[in-house]
Amino acid sequence: MRIIPIASGKGGVGKSLIAANLAVIFAQSGKRVVLVDLDLGASNLHLVLGYQSPQKGIGLFINGTQENFSDIIVDTEIRGLRFIPGDNEIPGTANLKTAQRKALVKQLLALEKDTDILILDLGAGTHQSILDFFLLSGQGIIITAPMVTAVLNAYIFLKNASYRLMYTIFTRGTRAYEYLEQMRKEGSGPRKLYVPRMIAEIKQVDPPSYAKFKAHFDRFHPRLIMNLIDDPKDADVSMKIRRSCEEYLDLQIEHLGIIYRDSIQDIALSSRLPVVLYKPQSLISQALYRIAEKILQSGEEKFSLTDKEIDDSFQEAGVEAESDFENRMDYVEDLLHSGVLSQGDLVETIKSQQFEITKIKKENNFLKYKLAAAMSQGFKP
Repeated sequence: MRIIPIASGKGGVGKSLIAANLAVIFAQSGKRVVLVDLDLGASNLHLVLGYQSPQKGIGLFINGTQENFSDIIVDTEIRGLRFIPGDNEIPGTANLKTAQRKALVKQLLALEKDTDILILDLGAGTHQSILDFFLLSGQGIIITAPMVTAVLNAYIFLKNASYRLMYTIFTRGTRAYEYLEQMRKEGSGPRKLYVPRMIAEIKQVDPPSYAKFKAHFDRFHPRLIMNLIDDPKDADVSMKIRRSCEEYLDLQIEHLGIIYRDSIQDIALSSRLPVVLYKPQSLISQALYRIAEKILQSGEEKFSLTDKEIDDSFQEAGVEAESDFENRMDYVEDLLHSGVLSQGDLVETIKSQQFEITKIKKENNFLKYKLAAAMSQGFKP
């Protein structure tokens, strides 16, 4: 069973939409798929699949009301796809205790006998439970968008995941664990985390713990999807995440591809249908099929990636951004010539995009101010 956790450092970047549509595509390809809504406390994945509020969900299992885990698994109308709803009505489900998380992980792993792909739609942010679910696989997917806040939070998520992996590997009583605790007490936590230097120091004080961590970290290769882009240049933003991960975390990430912003996904959502079923020939659907194909072709988890494979994945994403943009412009031109889209409609669309750009610029300036203030106080990027 392949486990595919899907996370985002920031909400509103399309994580649940991507998770649901990938699950549909995998099921269409003949795979036995289970899609799990682990965005506990803010569960809405059922809406993407076209369901009203589920009667049973993970919250009932967590609080002990539903003892039989199989009773909360829903058979969808899509052949090969099963769904496990979350729960946003039971208080406390977003903050799992260690025992609750372990019990849930045990039940999810037990699905292996009749499941090919297990997709975990995780909540936004860097809560410990979210990080632990993300680390169930060495090839979790991080969803981001070209906005400054989304890019920054994607990097922070991967930074915290690396830090969490250390705490998972280094057991209490070891020199490595004491080193981490000392850094935490001195205020050198995730914000100042510089993995290469830390690992070099741990190698000196605790070689066995270093070897154990290195074996796990070498298998940690998260994958990136850049969603909600409007221009081919937006795809270049992903390089900032790559450079930061390589320089500060000694972490290699792979690029799975780009998806353009498209109002069709909102229409599909209001129609209670995944966009790949609502309009499979749309630009966004084709991008999702392309990403799903890459995941399927990759087969089992790869525990090493060459520099060329990494470079190729980012170059390919850039080519896809250019190609999809041309197709998008051709489509708009066809609509204008056919009379379906008037010049007035086009003007209104451009106005709304300019409004969004103005908002993003203001947000960008505010973040630059906050970052400059933080750096003046000694915080590193």
